[in-house]
Amino acid sequence: MDTVKKYGLTYLKGIAMGAADIVPGVSGGSIALIAGIYQELLDSINAFNLDNLLLLKSFRIKEFYARVNGNFLLSLLTGIMTSIFTLSGVITYLMEVHPIPLWSFFSGLILISAFLILKEIKKWNVGVVLAIAAGTAFAWWVTNLPPTTTPDDYWFTFVAGAIAICAMILPGISGSFILLILGQYERILQAVLDRDILTLALFASGCLVGILSFSRVVSYLLRKFHTATIGLLSGFMLGSVNELWPWKLVTSWRTSSSGKEVPFLSENILPSTFAEKVGELPQVEWAIGAFLFGIGLVIFIEWLASKLQQG
Repeated sequence: MDTVKKYGLTYLKGIAMGAADIVPGVSGGSIALIAGIYQELLDSINAFNLDNLLLLKSFRIKEFYARVNGNFLLSLLTGIMTSIFTLSGVITYLMEVHPIPLWSFFSGLILISAFLILKEIKKWNVGVVLAIAAGTAFAWWVTNLPPTTTPDDYWFTFVAGAIAICAMILPGISGSFILLILGQYERILQAVLDRDILTLALFASGCLVGILSFSRVVSYLLRKFHTATIGLLSGFMLGSVNELWPWKLVTSWRTSSSGKEVPFLSENILPSTFAEKVGELPQVEWAIGAFLFGIGLVIFIEWLASKLQQG
């Protein structure tokens, strides 16, 4: 029964990660860090090494499954895929129709999470402060990069997957936003909606290569420079709030592959000037409510996790 409860919770955490990865600006890695499964995720990915893969050659599948923490990965990936295939339409709808409450919710969620993670640092020094500042500055810079026009060739779909997955496992750096910068976000989302197996298979292959390589780098940093790395990851989350700012003025539009006009470039503006510049209500009350809900949700998850551990 405890096993069912454990992997049932992992499945739910996977759903949360998948929902986050759909949104440009929110990182699935942030959700993994918040949910307390970040280190286990890295360890499980790193278990895909040559020694363990050779077990498949001799058909020792059960042993291989145990070594790579198969139950955990299967539960998590099932949750992520469930979320991507069932919530992609919902998230897209909220982004188009109710963007201000949605971005406010994620802002609250990410900010409180970053502070809760920083609270775990017991020994503060100049190196930790510099790591937080560097992470914040880097994420702020990345979120200010403009989208580019890139090839629609299949080889670039593979490359985009390898790059985006590195961001997806980094808290604060959104894999979806990296896809947006690379000009591949809409194409991949459309492939999900259209069940385009070839495009998704190439993208997934790129993700596999990228994650098996990059996870080892992150694991090494956490092992050798744990406190500074936690500071850096928290900085990534703090800096990503630049992209999550709810009130934006679109400065440039582009025509999508479906012939629809969609935002291309935007800048953050104050809610006090939003109505004048955009011609829509700033929805400040909804924004504050969604922001506080995001904060409350993380605090509730923290409390629930501690209760489950005690039980």
